[in-house]
Amino acid sequence: MARYNGPRLRIMRSLGVQLPGLSSKKWDERKAYPPGMHQGKQRKKLSVYGTQLREKQKLRFNYGMGEKQLRRFVDMSFQKRGNPGENLVQFLESRLDNVLFRAGYARTIIAARQLVVHGHVVVNGQRVDKPAFLVKKDHKIAMSPKGAKFGHVVASLEQPALARPEWIGFDEGSKVTTIVLQPSHESIPFPIEIGQVIEFYSK
Repeated sequence: MARYNGPRLRIMRSLGVQLPGLSSKKWDERKAYPPGMHQGKQRKKLSVYGTQLREKQKLRFNYGMGEKQLRRFVDMSFQKRGNPGENLVQFLESRLDNVLFRAGYARTIIAARQLVVHGHVVVNGQRVDKPAFLVKKDHKIAMSPKGAKFGHVVASLEQPALARPEWIGFDEGSKVTTIVLQPSHESIPFPIEIGQVIEFYSK
């Protein structure tokens, strides 16, 4: 399945959750029903499969990945020693586009991905243009001299979309980000039952 490029608020209403990586806009939580012609009706109780699918879709849309790409990260999570759910969280949160977003350089992961693809991001002094690049502990991330002057980057750093998580260190003077810890399940900025995602892909 290709990466989604349609209305973002519609997706969040459908899933019933705010996905900060997908959009900085807020959907009206007073509308506790999904979009469509049957407005005003409450959500139906989901089956086990429906619950697992919903949790998987939260990850896919928030991190802006296609189905094949998410599946690849899940496979990597099973291959790595330890809890597959925690492994998956570490992989997703450690993607370069997400790190840029969580550090405050962009308002969404989608905007952060654009910065990476166009060559405005430097990791340990080397330009990296792959959004799925996995940063590791002690890696240092910064904008290129040109990218650091972009108005939307400056504005985002002055008022980040989210508070920076504890695994990200940020130097206000140099505007350099350092990975100080491994991301954990608690660092995901929206409610997610990661075990349901693992169950979905374990079939």
